[in-house]
Amino acid sequence: MDWSRHPKIQRTADLMWGGAVIAYPTEAVWGLGCAPHDEQAVYRILALKKRSMSKGLILVASSMAQIEYLLRPLSEDQRQQMAASWPGPVTWLIPDLEDQVPDWIKGQFDSVAVRVTDHPLVCGLCDAFGGPIVSTSANPQGLQPALEGWQVRRYFGDSVDVITPGRVGGNANPSEIRDLRTGRIIRNS
Repeated sequence: MDWSRHPKIQRTADLMWGGAVIAYPTEAVWGLGCAPHDEQAVYRILALKKRSMSKGLILVASSMAQIEYLLRPLSEDQRQQMAASWPGPVTWLIPDLEDQVPDWIKGQFDSVAVRVTDHPLVCGLCDAFGGPIVSTSANPQGLQPALEGWQVRRYFGDSVDVITPGRVGGNANPSEIRDLRTGRIIRNS
């Protein structure tokens, strides 16, 4: 199924352009998302999660082409390193060398966390939206991430504008996080 053509996914993408906060299944857990350029929507997500902006958020894309603007200043070795792990459950901390990503996404860091997903629904959502979207686990800080759509509703009630159809993928853990500059693993999957 091409999720980018699904009417609910197309409508969800349109709503994100208007400031909507959404919930959607990812590779391992349900996520909260929005348009990364929409400061108010990002702050709504941070408030829902009771999460400090300083920690930063992940951007998820359907392809490396969707994040080319971040990859352009990188070395060929760095690009190949990421390409070898994508699509898949690896989030890379990419230096934002040209300061293209707002602080409400990067938090206190000079890098941005990015993952190219292999989850069909998330790919379709990014394609329908036309680029990467915010991706953070759907749970208030300190509680277990939602594994089902009904858990998202229990955590957040009507504060989430859209809960997409679909199911969580087969990964048991959230994505591994690696630092592109050092190669260090920040979080194991």
